[in-house]
Amino acid sequence: MQNVGVVTDSTACIPDDIMQELEIQWVPYYIHRGKEVLRDLVTIQRDAFYAWLPTAQELPKTASPGPGDYTQIYQKLYEEGYRDIVSIHMTSKGSGAYQAAMAAKTMIDETIPQIKIEVIDTLNVSMCHGWMVIEAARAALKGKSLPEIVAKIRKMMPITHMLQTADTLRYLYLGGRIGKAKHLVGTLLKIKPIIGMEDGVIVALGQTRGRLEAYRRIADLVEKAVGTQGKAKVAYVHAASLGEIQKLREIVEERINSVETILTELSPALGVHTGPGTVGVCYYPVDLVD
Repeated sequence: MQNVGVVTDSTACIPDDIMQELEIQWVPYYIHRGKEVLRDLVTIQRDAFYAWLPTAQELPKTASPGPGDYTQIYQKLYEEGYRDIVSIHMTSKGSGAYQAAMAAKTMIDETIPQIKIEVIDTLNVSMCHGWMVIEAARAALKGKSLPEIVAKIRKMMPITHMLQTADTLRYLYLGGRIGKAKHLVGTLLKIKPIIGMEDGVIVALGQTRGRLEAYRRIADLVEKAVGTQGKAKVAYVHAASLGEIQKLREIVEERINSVETILTELSPALGVHTGPGTVGVCYYPVDLVD
């Protein structure tokens, strides 16, 4: 019996079927495109967004859900009978979602003191954030308690990693999400940067000449972290680049034992900062958690 409600948002990039199967509650980010206010994966979908993005004269602005969005979903779970909630969010160093959820928790604490809410800043993004949500939801469906679920997430946080490459860092730079990788912005088009995340901030992990070399370098880094005999759960994430992510998957899975694989696409709220052509992995070594 599930006793803990699991809440996240659209930037977790979890496939729809998994969200439904695991009863994950989520709220959409906002995308401001000119005078339009779009809701991530509600009023704008991936295909339409990525077809339009390269034509944009000015990048859209994104905004995290507000305290009211989270308050509404916490109240919904309370009405459904939940008294414990874990609310899991992308890095607070790149988004205001964690702060908004904390503000919502404060309001709920005052109005519905029967609910206990744990709000977690994953210090990560995309399906690294998503893996933590998935494992929390699986634990909840097995009847695990809120402290047990929170402990598992915190165990995953330091060992869940993102590695990503793209045709350009222009989108990250223009969107103000470049972190400590600013020096790579001016690289030639044929140079493919590899970026990751450390302590909640995007960092540069190197650069290669061409995509295949970048994929091999990503595979090297995954293998180093997991080991040839180790087991990992791997999410392959892309932005309008299905063919390329399949190539990356083949190279990575020649090196490691992936005990669970998820293929997914960045939501528009993240894709606006990375741009079409982005591919990467989000993974964690299973042996260090289970």
